[in-house]
Amino acid sequence: MDGLGRRLRASLRLKRGQRGQSQNNPGDAVTEPERIQEHSPPIFAGGQHFFEYLLVVSLKKKHLGDDYEPTITYQFPKRENLLRGQQEEEERLLKAIPLFCFPDGNEWAPLTEYPRETFSFVLTNVDGSRKIGYCRRLLPAGPGPRLPKVYCIISCIGCFGLFSKILDEVEKRHQISMAVIYPFMQGLREAAFPAPGKTVTLKSFIPDSGTEFISLTRPLDSHLEHVDFSALLQCLHFEQIIQIFASAVLERKIIFLAEGLSTLSQCIHAAAALLYPFSWAHTYIPVVPESLLATVCCPTPFMVGVQMRFQQEVMDSPMEEVLLVNLCKGTFLLSVGDEKDILPRKLQDDILDSLAQGINELKTSEQINEHVSGPFVQFFVKTVGHYASYIKREASGQGHFQERSFCKAVTSKTKRRFVKKFVKTQLFSLFIQEAEKSRNPPAGYFQKKILEYEEQKKQKKSRERR
Repeated sequence: MDGLGRRLRASLRLKRGQRGQSQNNPGDAVTEPERIQEHSPPIFAGGQHFFEYLLVVSLKKKHLGDDYEPTITYQFPKRENLLRGQQEEEERLLKAIPLFCFPDGNEWAPLTEYPRETFSFVLTNVDGSRKIGYCRRLLPAGPGPRLPKVYCIISCIGCFGLFSKILDEVEKRHQISMAVIYPFMQGLREAAFPAPGKTVTLKSFIPDSGTEFISLTRPLDSHLEHVDFSALLQCLHFEQIIQIFASAVLERKIIFLAEGLSTLSQCIHAAAALLYPFSWAHTYIPVVPESLLATVCCPTPFMVGVQMRFQQEVMDSPMEEVLLVNLCKGTFLLSVGDEKDILPRKLQDDILDSLAQGINELKTSEQINEHVSGPFVQFFVKTVGHYASYIKREASGQGHFQERSFCKAVTSKTKRRFVKKFVKTQLFSLFIQEAEKSRNPPAGYFQKKILEYEEQKKQKKSRERR
């Protein structure tokens, strides 16, 4: 890895305690190695600001040689009067962003045609705060060969469909003049991020077109607002998606290969979203920059996307127990070999049946998201949905998870074998840590599905007694 890669890893490292150590010594936190960390975005309430920055990243020729270097050429807003610590934080952030806007290296040449791409990245800083970069890469309007540029919106909010629409509006205005972008983004910055299912309407003036009203609606089901499963379905069969899910559940190393940044970004976000209500807590980079390709040699779990042009470099890297997914051909280039046996067979069949049922009748992205996510949520409901009953609470309200009793409560041998492995993962440990702190289970989508499943079991027992 080159010097830039090392500096970036050092400036964007996250140290966090793990619960994967012995339960007899819960205070002995293990510190993860320094590396770029990216995570699935959390669920956000309404009322926050939409974004922190709008940036334009352009390719500028280096002083020596024919290579180009991505450089921020426009920034809104400009931050002033920052404290020293805030200024250093901003400088680190702005230094890292161009690399993720042009992750495919510095060897560019002016072009006359280039398909626009929409993708995203998530950076986690030393204090654990997360920022998402929503990117639109395209060829600017003009005569003759020219270099692509990237519009990048930096926000702490995960809502990809909504920010894609905002990028459409930015792109439309930039074709007229950069000056037209400013009032639109200023209005957006002053607007409050809507609550799930709500709409915010912005008034924007465009020369020669007059005043426009732009409506931005947030999906009602906020746990899926940061994902679109369509790309994953186009690239892979249901059986392959289930095997990727199984590998992720056991926190293995997973690499996705694809030509386009959009495909990589969408598919890796979709794979991580299948883990709901659990969150991938290891290295997670939707599009790995060329200078950070050594990430695939990391001994700890990761979920990363790599452009197809770097396939040979990846294949030549020393890797162990990796699932390498070719999204272009819909094949596994490398696998551990047991991916079909990780999940209980009966539950795998349940997921397959649910996915196949009525898939061709779905029309909107929201319907597709709910259809794909539902069977995987149901899998967790059936295997670990009884977790809340096995958290023993002190008078203070602090809970303690009874792992042995929890596993013994699973009556099916195949289910219990899986659950015993799953409870040792950081996915489950971090989830249980939060549950131990809370007096009551969170009133979210997962809890709703648990209650529905418990009610169905009661009704089934009642019918059997008759």
